[in-house]
Order: sequence, then structure tokens, then C-alpha cells
Amino acid sequence: VIPAEDMVKKIQVAVEARESRDFLILARTDARTTLGLDEALRRAEAYAKAGADILFVESPESEKELEIIGRTFDLPLLVNVVETGRTPVLPAAMLEQMGFAIAIYPAVGFLAMGKALEDVYGHLQANRTSLVIGDRLYDFPRFNTLMDFESVWDFDKRHAS
Repeated sequence: VIPAEDMVKKIQVAVEARESRDFLILARTDARTTLGLDEALRRAEAYAKAGADILFVESPESEKELEIIGRTFDLPLLVNVVETGRTPVLPAAMLEQMGFAIAIYPAVGFLAMGKALEDVYGHLQANRTSLVIGDRLYDFPRFNTLMDFESVWDFDKRHAS
């Protein structure tokens, strides 16, 4: 965990260097996990006083902690929602009511992908065929379009020797 004083200095430098109010400074503290909620709140308050525009108290461990964080600050708050992580997964409307303006879901895609891979490869291993799982697969030409492989192929054609 970065000492709070060091982070305050970094925020002050960012505030001083900012050339536009369109550039927002988000300050994150990970102190909750190792130093407790009170220390995380103290640090977030120091970051707000230093000029942070958005606060991110990482890893609240209950709805009550989310509510406390939401009540404590009069700045936009960010919550990190990781399914099966420490922070409760709540509906966006509930998080908003608690005072969170931004919710990020950084793991949901790769967790879904991991489950899909496990299911498909499990089926393939057990049945030694992919025939009956076609309805669970992305159409290959559509996947190529999704990944924008056409532009890669065009690039290759333009630069082929």
C-alpha cells in the first residue's frame, strides 16, 4: 500500500499540471483490505482534499461498507464489481442509491468466457465431437467481422510481396 502522503502529493501534482477541467483525476485506495475501512476512508478524504475528482475505495466487503463509503463523500464514487470477489454484487440502481456514480465490471467478460470454454471443452472431451454444441458457438464469419479480421487481411494484401 502506497503511503497516503505520497498519494496526496501525486494528486496535488496532477491537479497542478491539469490544463483542462475535462481531465478528471481519479484517486484509488487499496487500504481497505490491509489497513481497514477507517483508514481507507481517511485516505480517500485526504485525496479529496488534495483535489481528486472521483474517489475509488477498493474492496468494500459488505453492503454496510458500501453505504458508509457512499454517505461519507460528496464526490463521484467508483465501485469495482468483481463477481465472486470481496465486494457484494448489487444492481446498478442500488449502487447509485448508495452514492456510486461509476461501476466497473472488469471480470465479467473473462469469467463468462472461462465458463464457456470449460463447458465446450468439457463436452468435446466427454463426447469427442463438437456437433451438438453448434448453437453455443459464434458463427465463424460473424466472428471474423467482430474481430475486424477483414482489415488485417486487407493490410496483408496491401503489403504482400
